[in-house]
Order: sequence, then C-alpha cells, then structure tokens
Amino acid sequence: MRRSRLAAGPCFLPRCITLLLIVTFGLCANAASRGQASASSRVVKAPVQKPKALPEARLIEVYRSLRAGDSRKALADAESLARDVPNFQLAQLVYGDLLLVRQGKAAGLAAAPPEMAASAAAQWNQLRQEATLRVAALTERPPADSVPRQFLDIPASTQHVMAVDASRARLYVFENGAHGMKLVADYYVSLGRYGVDKKAEGDQRTPLGAYFVTSRLEGGQLKDFYGPGALPLNYPNEYDRRRGKTGGGIWLHGVPPENFARTPQSTDGCVVLSNADFLPLLHTVLPRRTPIVIASKLEWVSVASLGGDRSAARALVEQWRQARSGQDLKKLLSFYSPQFSSGTVDLATWSKRLEKEMSAGRGRETELKELSILSWRDTGDVLIVTFGEVRKDERSGRMKRQYWGKENGQWKIFFEGVIG
Repeated sequence: MRRSRLAAGPCFLPRCITLLLIVTFGLCANAASRGQASASSRVVKAPVQKPKALPEARLIEVYRSLRAGDSRKALADAESLARDVPNFQLAQLVYGDLLLVRQGKAAGLAAAPPEMAASAAAQWNQLRQEATLRVAALTERPPADSVPRQFLDIPASTQHVMAVDASRARLYVFENGAHGMKLVADYYVSLGRYGVDKKAEGDQRTPLGAYFVTSRLEGGQLKDFYGPGALPLNYPNEYDRRRGKTGGGIWLHGVPPENFARTPQSTDGCVVLSNADFLPLLHTVLPRRTPIVIASKLEWVSVASLGGDRSAARALVEQWRQARSGQDLKKLLSFYSPQFSSGTVDLATWSKRLEKEMSAGRGRETELKELSILSWRDTGDVLIVTFGEVRKDERSGRMKRQYWGKENGQWKIFFEGVIG
C-alpha cells in the first residue's frame, strides 16, 4: 500500500504571509482602518463562552465573517483558532494576513517573497490555493436536488454514496433511501501530489473512475499516519486493468494526530480528509456496497434527467437476465465480449461453465436483487452493474458485479465476477 505524503508547510514569519484577504476574499487594504487603529483593540471579547467547534468548521466561520464584511469578528475568531490549534497552518496564514491588513502593511506581499526557498514557496502557493478552494465551497454549491451523472441507479439498500470533484478538492456525501439520494455533507480533501488520472504504480496521482469501498480499517490496525482509520477502494477496477493501469493501495483516510497540513495536492494518490471529517465516514460507510466516483470535474444533473439512461440500462440488464434464465447458450453468450475475462477465465472457459450450469438446470428463473448501476465515461462508455443473483426456490444468492463496455456501438460484458 502506498502511503499518502502530506506536505509540511512553510514557517510563518511576517514576510512569508500571503495576501489571502485581498486576493482571495476581495477585501480592501483600508477596510481594517474602520475604527480599529490600535493593536490592543484587535480582539472582541466574546459575550458567552460556547463549546468550540472543530478546527476546520471554525476556519469556515472566519471565511463567512469576511464574506459578510465583519472583519472584527473574523480577526477575533482567527486569533482564537491560531492560538488553540497552532499546527493548523492555513489558520495561522489567515490570521497573519488579517493582522497585516489591519496595520496597513499588506501591500507588496501578493507573491511569495523572493528570499523564500523554492520548495517553501511552492508549499506557500498551495496554501493559497487551499484557501481559494475552501472559500469557493461556500458559494459554489451543487444545484438543489441534483446528483453526479454517474449515479445512474442506486438501490435503497445502498445507504451512502460519495463523489470527489478534483477541480474543487471536495468530497460530497449522500444519504440514500426509499426517497432517493440527499446531499448531507461535503468536505475539503487532499489528492495526489501530481494530480489525478493515475496510470502506474508510484506516479503519485489519484485515480479517476467509479469505485467501491472494499473494507474498513480501524486506527488500531494502522500507524498514526492514517489517523483514525482508512477505507480502501477497489483500484484498479476491471476497467482500469483492461487499460493496463497499475498500482494499488488507494484509500480514503485521515491524518496524523494534530496534523493540519493538507494542501490540495499532497498525497501519494489517496483521498485524505481531516480526522474530524473522516470519522463519521469511517463509522457509517458500509464496505462493498458504497460507491465512490472520483472525477476531474463532477457533472451535476437532476434525478429526473437520468430517467432515460436509467431505463435503457435496466432494460439491457433485464435482457441479459432473461437470457441467463433460459436455455439458449448462444443468445446468452451474445452479451459477452470476445475479450471477456473473469480473473484467469477467458470467454471459451466461461462458455463451458455456462453450458454446464444450463445443463444442470441452474440457469433457470434467475432474479436480480438490489440492482445498482454506475456509469463512467472517458475514452469509452462503461456500466458497472452490481446485483444479488438469486435462483428460484433459493432465499439468497451471490453478490456479483459486471463491467459492460461499448464495442462497435453494442454493449458487451467484459468482466463478471462474484464479490460476496
């Protein structure tokens, strides 16, 4: 498994502080002069001491205050956060910027100081990017009642689905049930040091595709580096393998205790969240059943607009089911790609297996339970179909997964296998 590499931030001397408040938040340098001249008056005493929120939520509150034009509250909250969580480098950066703006000394710091080492300047710039992404998340919200296009058909038995938008460094979490999917949370994440579209072992990129959580690893099973635990993903999936992609060990996980250095591109390919954000996922997401889409940029669509594609995909799978339940081997094999593979089994061996099952009467009256269909499109179109295969007079069956791809305009199954 590849370990996510979290970048350490630069030291926060006055010359190393960015102009985040001017560049990112659009504040004027003289905004702090509104009755705030002396350093001794910079902190507003809180009228009531309330339990403090989690560090990242507190940083968002600083951003909200800045958006609302309340620089006094923003400065007070930033000072408190920087004091309480000294390892939260972005919070230190924002606090330093606020102080500079207050004192009218921010001019000339819109770029990294020339005396900074190149590596420190690069990390400094990523912190600026992190701030921009966090602020954008306050206003660039997904349209109401919309979902990522890849979630074509999700059964009510799948409790959660997740999606990562790499362009926004954001993970979106949906609860799912009888009334469909509802966006319930979204979190800032760190991705691969060299971006996305993983192709090979060690390229330090995060894969793009539709995946599933395969297992749950509690913190006691891991080094402190991974925080409270990890949720491994099934990279490379069968579509990845078909295209020759290599590597592995792609996880969702947390960070070392007290570590807040999470620039947008700082891992070896994993998707990394703060421990506070990751804990709810670790304890609620179910392995094998929970899909996660990782896209360069998510396309949000209304659930209603997926109706046509969903019906077409269901019809396709139903045609396969009917053939599977019949006795016409040739018809059933027409659904499979000549390049079909199920592990070490090629189409010829698979054909003999199906013929034997039909001869024994095991192919009759197959039902599909808890049908799930994900779609993925990049250089080709892919459907990822998961279902419980239950035969007549049986109460339960095997969980199976198929990968369908388009070949000469026709959908063909290029992988089929049991997952549980």
